[in-house]
Amino acid sequence: MSCKIGIIGAGGMANYHIPGFRSAGAEVCAIADIRVDAAKAVAQKYDIKNVYGGVAEMFDKQPGLDAVSIITPNKFHKPLAIQALEHDKHVFCEKPPALDAADVLEMKTKAEEKGKTLMFDFNNRARPESRAMMQYITQDVVGRINSAQALWIRRTGIPGFGGWFTNKELSGGGPVIDLLHMIDLALYFMQYPAPAWVLGQTFADFIDDKSFKGPWGIPDVERGVTNVEAAAHAFVLFETGQVLSLRNSWAEMNKREEVSVVFQGRNAGGMVRRLFGIDGLDDTSIDTCELYVQENGRSVNRQIVVEPDETMGRLGAAANFVLALEGKEAPLNTPDEALKLMKIIDAIYGSAASGKPVQIQ
Repeated sequence: MSCKIGIIGAGGMANYHIPGFRSAGAEVCAIADIRVDAAKAVAQKYDIKNVYGGVAEMFDKQPGLDAVSIITPNKFHKPLAIQALEHDKHVFCEKPPALDAADVLEMKTKAEEKGKTLMFDFNNRARPESRAMMQYITQDVVGRINSAQALWIRRTGIPGFGGWFTNKELSGGGPVIDLLHMIDLALYFMQYPAPAWVLGQTFADFIDDKSFKGPWGIPDVERGVTNVEAAAHAFVLFETGQVLSLRNSWAEMNKREEVSVVFQGRNAGGMVRRLFGIDGLDDTSIDTCELYVQENGRSVNRQIVVEPDETMGRLGAAANFVLALEGKEAPLNTPDEALKLMKIIDAIYGSAASGKPVQIQ
């Protein structure tokens, strides 16, 4: 029997979750959103038969659901995941995992208690470039990665003013938590070592400047809240001695949007990168995947050629959730990894607030 999935939230990521689940053979049976008109629009687009105005109603009327997908503002990730797990559903949750590490720990504990799978949409792990690079890493071509640099930087990429993205109570923060994908991907390549110390700083210079707004058409909210950072820089030292430096920004004086992880291993270095012609969703983006080695006394740069994926792994990540539930693939991420990631993000904000390094326990 195919896996039966319900969608919680009619946000834009439904356009990837639903096709991704279906590509792996799952049946998307229902969608729930307090914005019933938005849910009906998604249901009509994807021929989903059952639409509900609340999650409790969906669970009551669709007892046969095996799993849910959570596509909501960040504040609601934890309570909705806990609610779904209490109803014995597997959970695929949009990023970030939650507002902070404490919330993720609650989610992880509940999933273990109920014996259910909890995964997150760290879709960049599913990009063809990332999958190819991980083959070189797991085959020990790279060796231990001593250091890495993670960037998701924009020049004009604030996703609206006054909406939930810029409201810390709803989002948990700005680009550090919103653009966490490259931090996660760097940690993934580094085999997710335990973090020990974090030094970070955030900047809010342009967070109210509408000339730095991104191109996605997200409406501004009059008299809304803008109390998150516009940019952040941080350095992470791990218990293993490995190090990670990172930059995340919606609005900063960069040349262009760059999404990349560069690393230096004992046997080889490497890079996975996407460059955008302009900030935002842009069909001029260029993807690069490379390895750097020394051979016969010479510096050799290997270009790794993979199939293009304009979804940046979003369909593949959703498909992996279904295949992992069916035992056909290993899950691309785990709650333990999500907890380490959120501890680092918490520490970046904590260090920025205190002006001092933060030790992670």
